[in-house]
Amino acid sequence: RLAPKGLGSVSCPQEAPHHSRPMQKTGGTCEAKSIPSNGNAPPKPVQAAPREAATRDPSKAPPQREAAEAAAGSGPATTPKKTDASTQPSVTVTEEEAPPRKAPAAQAKGAGTKAPGGAKPDAKAAALGKKPTVCIVIGMAGSGKTTLMQRLNASTHQKKIPSYIINLDPAVGRVPYSPNIDIRETVKYKEVMKQYNLGPNGGIMTSLNLFATRFGQVLGFLEKRAEKLDYVFIDTPGQIEVFTWSASGQIITDTLASAFPTVLVYVVDTPRTVNPVTFMSNMTYACSIMYKTQLPFVMVFNKTDVASHKFAQEWMTDFDAFEQALQKDKSYMSSYSRSMSLVLEEFYRNIRTVGVSAATGMGMEDFYKAVAEARQEYKDVYLPMVEKKRKAAAEKKAEEDRKAVEKIKKDMEITKGRKVKFNKTGQESS
Repeated sequence: RLAPKGLGSVSCPQEAPHHSRPMQKTGGTCEAKSIPSNGNAPPKPVQAAPREAATRDPSKAPPQREAAEAAAGSGPATTPKKTDASTQPSVTVTEEEAPPRKAPAAQAKGAGTKAPGGAKPDAKAAALGKKPTVCIVIGMAGSGKTTLMQRLNASTHQKKIPSYIINLDPAVGRVPYSPNIDIRETVKYKEVMKQYNLGPNGGIMTSLNLFATRFGQVLGFLEKRAEKLDYVFIDTPGQIEVFTWSASGQIITDTLASAFPTVLVYVVDTPRTVNPVTFMSNMTYACSIMYKTQLPFVMVFNKTDVASHKFAQEWMTDFDAFEQALQKDKSYMSSYSRSMSLVLEEFYRNIRTVGVSAATGMGMEDFYKAVAEARQEYKDVYLPMVEKKRKAAAEKKAEEDRKAVEKIKKDMEITKGRKVKFNKTGQESS
C-alpha cells in the first residue's frame, strides 16, 4: 500500500478559509472538522475565499455543494477507488486564495520582466518574470524558522505583496500563521508513527515521504496561481537533517527548482553563534547544503534584537579577527575551526548574509533585497547549469539509442534473417 492511515488525497473543497473553520483537537494535533455527509451542510460563512477541487468523492459531498459546483460549471469529479474506511480515512489538504496582485511598486526588486536600458526582454527572462520566487526556509532547531515565517506573512500582508505559504512540518502542534497548504491536513503524523511503529524523527521523515507522493498536486496549485504571486514561502521541519538529507526533501526541492526561481534561506541563531566553534559548525553545515543543492543561498542571522550579527560578518571577512576569538578556546575543536575558516574562504566570498529580527521585524528590507539578488543568480547561474545537464543527458540518450540501432543492424547482417539459437554460454548453436 502506498498510503497508510492518515494519508488522503490533496484537494481544495469549496469551504470557508482555513483560519475560519472550526478546529478540534485530535491526538495532540489540530484537525479541521469535516462537513457532515447527511445532507445538512453547515451555514455558509459571510466571506469565504474561493477554493478549487483537485480530487474528491462526489458520493460523499453534500447536495448543497454538488448544486454549487454544478452552478459554477466545475463538472463532475472522478470517483476514486473505494477503500475500507477503517484503513483509509478521507483527509484533505486545503488551499487558501492568495491576495490579489497589487501595483508594480509592491513587487520585489528583480521580479519584473523589463530589461535594463529599455531593451526588450528575451523569452526566458519574460517567462521567469511571471513566476514567483520560492523561498525554502531551513535551519537548526530553535533558530526561529517558524517565527520568521510569521514575520514574512505579516510583512507581505502589510505591504500588500501577494504571497503563498506552505507548511511542511507534520509534527508541529500549532503555527502562528495561516498556511495556504498544510501537510498536517494530508498526513496525520501520529497515525504514521502508530502504524509503522516509528519514533518522532522516523515519523516526520515517513510523513514527508508520503506527502512527496502528492506533491505534484501542490505544484499544480502553484503553477495555476503563478502569475498572481510574488513569493512562495515554505516552512520545513525543525530537524534540519530530516528535510535536507532525505529523499523526499531532495524531490521537493528539485521539483520546485525545476519550475520556479528557488532560493534557500538558511536561518542562524545569532546569540548562540557568538561561540566561534558553534559559528564554524553552522557555517560548515550551511556550506554542505549549498553545494548539495547548488541553489542560490541566503544566510539569515536571526534574533539580532538580542545580539548583533556584525561579529559574524567580521569573522567571515577577517581571518585575524576569527583567529583572535579562537585563542580563548584551547580544545581540539579550535584547531579544526581554524583550519576550516581557511577552507571556507571561497564560500564566505560568494554567500549573501543579512541580519533580521523575526520578533521585531528589523532588517526585513535587507532580506527582500538579498532574495531579489538570489533570484537573479538563479537566472544567471542555475538555469544555464540545468539546461547544460539536460542537453548532456539528451545527447547521452541519443548516443545510446544510436549504438542500440547499430547493434541490431549488425546482428541482422550476420543472421541474414534466419532464426538463431543460443546456448547457455551465449554462443550460437547449430
